[in-house]
Parts: sequence; structure tokens; C-alpha cells
Amino acid sequence: MADDAPPAAELTAAAGTLKAQPLGLDTFRENIVVLARCSHVLRPERLRGSRKVEVQANGRTLMASTMIGDDHLVGPDEIGLPQPLFRRLGVKPGDPVQIAPARPPKSLAAIRDKVAGVSLDEEAFTAVARDLADHRWSDMEVAAFLIACASFMSPEETLALTKGMVAAGSRLDWDGRLVVDKHCIGGIPGNRTSLLVAPIVAAHGLTMPKTSSRAITSPAGTADTMEVLARVDLLEDQMRAVVERCGACIVWGGRVNLSPADDVLVSVERPLSIDTPEQMVASILSKKVAAGVDKLVLDLPVGPSAKLRDGREALRLKKLFEYVASHLGLEVDILFTDGSQPIGRGVGPVLEARDVAAVLAGDPDAPADLREKAIRLAGRVLDLDPALPGGQGEHRARELLDSGAAQAKMDAIIAAQGPSPLHDAALGALVHEVRAASTGPILGIDCLRIANVARLAGAPTDAGAGVELLKRVGDTAKAGEPVYRIYGSDPSDFGFAVEAAEADCGVAMVGALK
Repeated sequence: MADDAPPAAELTAAAGTLKAQPLGLDTFRENIVVLARCSHVLRPERLRGSRKVEVQANGRTLMASTMIGDDHLVGPDEIGLPQPLFRRLGVKPGDPVQIAPARPPKSLAAIRDKVAGVSLDEEAFTAVARDLADHRWSDMEVAAFLIACASFMSPEETLALTKGMVAAGSRLDWDGRLVVDKHCIGGIPGNRTSLLVAPIVAAHGLTMPKTSSRAITSPAGTADTMEVLARVDLLEDQMRAVVERCGACIVWGGRVNLSPADDVLVSVERPLSIDTPEQMVASILSKKVAAGVDKLVLDLPVGPSAKLRDGREALRLKKLFEYVASHLGLEVDILFTDGSQPIGRGVGPVLEARDVAAVLAGDPDAPADLREKAIRLAGRVLDLDPALPGGQGEHRARELLDSGAAQAKMDAIIAAQGPSPLHDAALGALVHEVRAASTGPILGIDCLRIANVARLAGAPTDAGAGVELLKRVGDTAKAGEPVYRIYGSDPSDFGFAVEAAEADCGVAMVGALK
């Protein structure tokens, strides 16, 4: 059974029936069907002016774009279904599939309205979110909507979009217990504090069902790094079982159908580098409300190469988070943190997982900045516990980390989620060191540039690719001493990363780097 397909709707009288033929194609988020040029049901000339069709099977109806294939790919009585659509429809080879020219979704009017500067109401945003979750918009239509909204969205519209996104998916209920979470808006390489905060909070006894994203344009998301250690693509009942057993989980949110409209928007906006405050707030808060979170600690890093460049931007975003959260019944505690440089040493899934493991194990060589930031954030989460005396959260977090209780809890979470499908992912065998050309202090590290180098090296698709930082701002590098290392497995990707680092390594110091 597919878990992300909408219920059936009546197709037009022009509907015909074809046999399902699975195709070994991955069309990612897009629903695409392949029809024979001489199809018995829909000939190519009937689709002029609109390449959209509606397909129905097993009580599910989805909209799809069409491609025309030669007879050797699909027969005239068949409909070719790439893997995403085959899964969403829940069919088997040869099953009957109804197909008809599509009726355009009424919600598409929202694109024209936003382009014209119209403020949309809650009903309009609810319709948009529902059709996004039902995969009824193409990527081009989603992009047009995002760009139109980027021009202007009021706080009221942001709230309406957030509500619509929550309503379009599942919503978890935890039987009245206090549910807490911590979230960072991203933009800082490393910074894998969630993998430390979750076990600390669960070891204390609070409930923290952590659903996280995969990276799209960054070197690693929380889910990518956790996948080095354990399975993350859990379904809702599996996620619940882990939380019941351990008090917390760290899973990929894409499998539990929480705010599925957000997954669609994010898949389009990040490659376009669209990340407005309004979209960010709706994305984060819709996921948290859908996950059943009662109280949330938000980490807003501020720095010259962070998402938030100055205090004015940070304050505006803080107020928008507070406005929307207050109308959703979600309590938020917002921190401004140092975003002037990466956190930890590793940038990329395996390297970041290594940093997390070192902090949990109490390794004296573990990155101190990652440890201290995790303790600070975990302390703020623990201060949300009514049973804990005020101001004791940070002390309690440090105690749980130093005693090994957090390590034991993380081991339990990993065991409950199951083994990683990456099979002992290791660092890439290709290594290049970026070295200082002269002796001097490190004046700055560009977060965006370091992330780009790690991404070019292959992260996160290649879990062992990335950047290992050997110096921090304020450290002194001697002439010829390595400042960071680039790891990779694919020679082509690795070459691109080295070339990018040679053009601009992202580390500022007196004297050049080589």
C-alpha cells in the first residue's frame, strides 16, 4: 500500500484502461507515465496543449506528466510507470490502470494571484498544500509559486500556509505526554548537535521524536549523518516503536508523511537557492506541529557566511517564528548562536558521525565547540521539563553526557532503529591537504565555501566524502601546515573539489594558502 497517494476521485468520461508496466526509471519526485505512440487509449495528438493526465488504480488517483515511448518500451495496451509512480499507485505488473486527460487543479490560480500581488487566505493555502501533497503540481508550477511568494508574504499568509501544510499530512499524537524537540535552521557546516541533544534529552526522561531532513544542497543533513550509524527510513509505526522503547528517535521525516507538501516545496526551492524567512518558518513549524511537538528550542546561527548575516535579520526571523508558533499552540525558545565558522571538525556524513561518536564517548580529542554547543542546546531543552529546577538544564545535560548515560541511550536508539544500509561506510581513499603558504593566524573560515568544497567532493551521496577541518579561527598555522583535508572516492568529484579549493579555499589568513 502506498502511503502518500490521495483517495480516488472520479475521472472524466474520456478515461480508458491500460495495463501497468513497471519501468526501471527513477523520476524522483515527479509523476511521469510513458505511453506508446500508438496507444489504444490516448494518442499523442489528444494531449496537445497539456501533457498532464490523471491515473487511477487501487482506489488512488494521481496527476502525472506524459512521455511518448517507442513500441519496444511499452505496448499499445500498456502504461509505463517509473518506480516512484508505480509505488505510489500500489499496483503490480499487469494491473488495470485508468487514464484520462487531466483537469487542471483549481489551486493553480494561487500562482497567478501571488504574481499579481494578491494576499491569499487560509482556504487558498489549504488547497495549495493539499494538491502539492497529492503531487498534482509540476516542478515548474511549484517553482513559479515559490518565486511569487518570495516577493511578498505577510505573517498571516505564513501562518495560513503552515496550517495548510499540517492539514495535508499525518499528525502524530503521543497520548498527552510532554514532547520536546530542538531544531537548527542550518547553514553551518558540521553543527551536528541534534545527534547529541536527542540522546541527552531521552536519557533524562523526556520524549523527543526527532524527524530530520536529508541534504539537498548542503554536504549532510541530520538524517544523512545518522544513516552512517543506523537506519533512518522508518515508517510511522516503526518510529513509534523506537520512541516507546527509547524515548527518542532520529529518523528521516520523508517516510512518515509529516507535512508532505513541505517535502515537495523543499525539493524545488533549495536547488533554486530560494530560502525566504516565510518559507523557512512554514517548513520547520509545520513539521514540528505534525510530529506532535509541544515545546521547541530553535537554534538561529548568525554570522558573515551564515543564513542570517546580522542581528536585524535574526530578530525579524525570531519574531516571525514566535508569531506563527503562538497561533499553533507551540511553545518556542529561540537562541542566537555563533555562526561565524563551522562547528566540529567534520563536514560530510562519515566525518560528522565521527565527531558525534567522539563527543558521546568522552574522547579528550573530541571537538570542544560541538560538545559545548550541544550541552547548551540540550540544557535549554531540559529546562522545558517542569520537574527540573529552573536553570539546572545545562548542568543536567553535562552530567548525562559525562556519565555515559547519553552514550548508552544513543546505543539503544541505534539498535532500535536497525543497522545502517551503508554497511560500515568509511572515509574516501582520495585525500588532498590544503596547506598554509606562510605562518600566520587564521582570520576567518567561510561556511558557504567549505560546504561547497565538501559537496563537490561527493558528500552526502558519497558518505565518506567531505572536509576535515584542522584549524579554527584564531589558531596559528605554520608555513606548509595543513589547514584542512578533502576526502573523496570518485576521482572526477574529488578533482572538482580540489580545483574549487585551489581557486578559493574559504580560509582567510595573513599570507596565501596552497
